[in-house]
Amino acid sequence: IETADPSAALDITSTTGGLLVPRMTAAERDAITATQGLIIFCTDCAFGEGELQVKLTSNWKSLHDGGDVNDPVTLAIGDTHQGGIIFYLDGNGGGLIAAPSDQSSAAFWGCSEQFIGGTSSAVGTGAANTTAIVSGCSQTVIAAKICANYTDGTYTDWFLPSKDELNLMYDNIGQGNALGLGNVGNFSNSYYWSSTESGSSVAWDQNFSSGFQSGIANKNLTDSVRAVRAF
Repeated sequence: IETADPSAALDITSTTGGLLVPRMTAAERDAITATQGLIIFCTDCAFGEGELQVKLTSNWKSLHDGGDVNDPVTLAIGDTHQGGIIFYLDGNGGGLIAAPSDQSSAAFWGCSEQFIGGTSSAVGTGAANTTAIVSGCSQTVIAAKICANYTDGTYTDWFLPSKDELNLMYDNIGQGNALGLGNVGNFSNSYYWSSTESGSSVAWDQNFSSGFQSGIANKNLTDSVRAVRAF
């Protein structure tokens, strides 16, 4: 019988095996009300390769690079985080996440000949745009409502991106490849709807093959849909 190290509540001695910590996805990890010091293995972090993580005061810290656990967690565009893929960081610890796959390949924008009003193009306005569309359009299966009703099993606050948010997805994690990450969002070479209206019969969409954005897309056309959320 060996004597445990006096600093340890549990002291395991072995030359043939290790300690296997719980393995889970980032979404499953984020659903835990975690106590500081909790250790898990995140299976889809670090670009899907997985990494050992410890919970700090308010963040998770990766241990895969041997870094100082007192360092803050650094998120990067392209990281898997809170149900999807980060495509925008606001510089204050927040940003925008794209769902990992499309929610539709052929959805109407909806309510042609009806001007919803109040939608914006700017980054940070997609959620308000989506709320306005959902409230103002009685048509059921449309792009904004598909996003508002989407859940990844953990998060339910998804929305249809604004025109400028949509373009950031194309540039940063799509075919635009502005950061050299490639199409890590796995977008199709098709048009995607934004939540930005441009008239009673038309709205903004974007061709993810060429990057071209159009403000004269008829609301009765069918485009692909990718939901996003803020964190």
